[in-house]
Formats: sequence, C-alpha cells, structure tokens
Amino acid sequence: MAKEKEIAISGIQASGNLHIGNYIGAIKQFVELQDQYDMYAFVADLHAITVPQEPDKLRKNTLDAVYLYLACGLDSAKTTIFVQSHVPTHTELGWILNTLTPMGELERMTQFKEKSNKEGSLAGLFNYPTLMAADILLYGPDVVPVGEDQIQHIELTRTLARKFNSRFGETFKEPKDLVQKEGARIMGLDDPAKKMSKSAASKNNYIGILDSEDEIRQKIKIAVTDSGKEIKYDPATKPAVSNLLVIMSQMSNEPLKDLEEKFAGKNYGEFKNMLADILVQKLSPIRKKYNELANEPESVLKILQKGAKKALGKSEATMKIVRQKIGLLMNID
Repeated sequence: MAKEKEIAISGIQASGNLHIGNYIGAIKQFVELQDQYDMYAFVADLHAITVPQEPDKLRKNTLDAVYLYLACGLDSAKTTIFVQSHVPTHTELGWILNTLTPMGELERMTQFKEKSNKEGSLAGLFNYPTLMAADILLYGPDVVPVGEDQIQHIELTRTLARKFNSRFGETFKEPKDLVQKEGARIMGLDDPAKKMSKSAASKNNYIGILDSEDEIRQKIKIAVTDSGKEIKYDPATKPAVSNLLVIMSQMSNEPLKDLEEKFAGKNYGEFKNMLADILVQKLSPIRKKYNELANEPESVLKILQKGAKKALGKSEATMKIVRQKIGLLMNID
C-alpha cells in the first residue's frame, strides 16, 4: 500500500499586483512542492480585509491571485486551490483560538506593531495571527512553506496547538516552517535595505509578475547597484548586487557561485542586461497564460469550487473533533 503524502499548506493575500518577490518566495516554492506533498494553496481574502479594501477591487485581486497560481504552474489536479472565505471553518476555528490566545502574544507580533502605526489598531489586524493559525491547523499539515517574515506566526501556531492539546487532549499537529535558504526575502530594486513591496512609494521598487518586457528592462536598467565593479554575492558590502544575483539565481536555477564565475570581469551593464533577458524569458509565458485564464473565468471558478469542497471536507473533519472537545452542543443533521 502506497504511503500517504505529507501535507503542506500556505497562502498569499489577495492584494493585487503580485511581484517577483511573491513568486520567488512563495509561488515558485508551492509549484516545486506539489509533487512531493499533498498541497493546499489558498488566497487569503479574509486577511486582505484587515486593511480597507474596495469591494470590486478585492474580488478582482482574489481572482487575479488564482490566475497567477495557475499561470505559474500550480496544477489543480495535484494542489487543492481555494479561496479562504469559501471555507467557513477558517473563521470558526480562528474565533476558538482567540479564546486561548493571551493579548500579550498578539501585541508582540512584529507585523502588528509595524502596520498598526500606519493603519491604526484595528481588531482584525490585531487578531489575524489567530486566523492564520486556524488556516494552518485545520488541515494537519506537516510543513508550512513561508517567508522569513512569517516564522513568528508559525511559532504562534505551534504555541496555540500546544495550548489546545494540553487543555483538551491531543488534537492538532505542530507544523514545521519550511523557509527557503535563498530567495526567502527579495529586497527592493530601489532600496536593498527594504523588502520588495507592492505598497512601495515607487513602482521601480519591484517587478510585477505581469509587467511588460519594456517595464522589466527599464526597472532593471535603473535598479541601484553598489560601489565598485565586482559582481559577487556579499550582502554585507554589496547588498544591491547580491539581491540582483539572488533574483537571477532563483529565476534561472543557477547557483550563486556559478553566476559569480560567469560574470567575473564583466560590468554591471552586462550583468543587468542578462538579468533582464532571464526575467523576460521567465515571466512572458506566465503573463500569456494569465491572460488566457482571465478570458475564461468560468473554468477557474470551477477549480475554486472543487478546491473549496475538498478543503471544507478536510477542515470540517477537524472541526467536528474540536467542537466536541471544547463542549459545543452538536447540531442534529
């Protein structure tokens, strides 16, 4: 009898205009893992509304994220693709975990401290780590592929799993985070001290997955570099060039050492031209596939319906156990 695959789950927010940092740090990894794991990949639209959203734009951004999942290589026959709000067990378990979470645990979350200064201390922004824990624990995953900035959230998830298990009996598996050694944190093209971000003041900070060839070449052309001429990976002394090397390595699947050798004695102009060529070659087919999917939304909605059905079945089995253990009166079907 064949051994069952281990489970992996992760998601991306429905925030629109995904960039190569999202691709390298998340989607590319999901695609690589789907042959090894029973993969669940969702679009976190409920997390997106922790900051104000225009309803029509939120719906568009949610579908765009699904189109990009598929265009980048996620296969709905291998990966369960769904939208977070289509599976109500997420919010149900999120609320239950809220009742076990000390406020101090949430107050120390780095992302809350950073965002609350800009957007005010909204309850959703404060509580969303418990919803994220629910997103994970519902499916009993073995691993959660995340970026470096999400490790704190996985630690909280494990803490809440232990709290629940200690109080109500063994229920949840404590998942491990799965962080890429290289490419987990892609920095801005205009400022290598800050993470690449869709919300950056300048569009020259990032390369969108759907950027045109002209946009890609122009953004790479004006990307900041470091003093000196040597093209080498040294984040301490050459952070800008090191960031560009990581992007090239991840997009071409060439090791950093090989790239350093390839560009020994070459100048920044040659290096940037090659990087732009690689990005255009990699992203053009994705953009083409995205446009094809965007023209047939009905087929994509069917994929989401199928994914939500499987996700609900898996998560509802978990919730039946949770409801019984905490003492909720069971509904008579």
